[in-house]
Amino acid sequence: MTNILITGCSSGIGLETALFLKQNGIKVYASARDEKDVENLKNLGLTAFKIDVRNKDEINFALNEILKEDKKLDCVFNNAGFGQPGAVEDLTVETLKNQFDTNVFGLLEVTNQAMKIFRNQGYGKIIQHSSVLGIISLKFRGAYNASKYAVEGLCDTLRLETINSNIFISTINTGPVTSKFRENALKNFKNNIDIENSFWTNEYKKELSARLEKKGNNSAFNLDASSVAKVVLKIINSNKPKPRYYVTKATHILGFFKRILPQSVLDKLLSKI
Repeated sequence: MTNILITGCSSGIGLETALFLKQNGIKVYASARDEKDVENLKNLGLTAFKIDVRNKDEINFALNEILKEDKKLDCVFNNAGFGQPGAVEDLTVETLKNQFDTNVFGLLEVTNQAMKIFRNQGYGKIIQHSSVLGIISLKFRGAYNASKYAVEGLCDTLRLETINSNIFISTINTGPVTSKFRENALKNFKNNIDIENSFWTNEYKKELSARLEKKGNNSAFNLDASSVAKVVLKIINSNKPKPRYYVTKATHILGFFKRILPQSVLDKLLSKI
């Protein structure tokens, strides 16, 4: 039976993907960084580990347990991540480091530990969860934009370094997908940005806070988390998965504009979003 380790399964895309894959005959090892979420995963019938991707020992323990159980590892889905809103000029170095600790350095640690297994057994698949914001940038998302651009650079390079092997690296670029991402981003915004003393105070209060606090997602481009889960299953079942998968119309449209529009024109367009 094909197996997979998924990070960031407390809710949203990670949880939906874990449940969907299990229903489709994949042996799923789900993980979350908080014990209460790990217990919830177990109550849902999933084999679960506590993994905070910033903790290399927790990653190592989970992978060793998987190898003891199955003698192999087929796939890893690096899904753990979060968003840190705020204008670039309002980001402290510490805030940006925190963003990178999970979205980039944590992803890299999982990737590197999985690669050791894949090199040894001669095959494997790594699925990296990037974003439409790894393709284009939007204002007030500087920390998140930067983290996903870094993920893109790591993925693009790793593909070149595995090109003649049976190890496949696939990047998923998601647009608006139903999850708790915005709810968690609002908490990070309030905790880490000095809203009252910013040049952007008025826009923060009128635009950014309103968008982050809005219940539900009325975007015409929004998709359920299952849209990502289906792509992950497609990658698992493919003998030669594609290097990149776009999810949502927003990703397709903005990715197309990135390719064809002059930068100055694209900047004007993106500044209105």
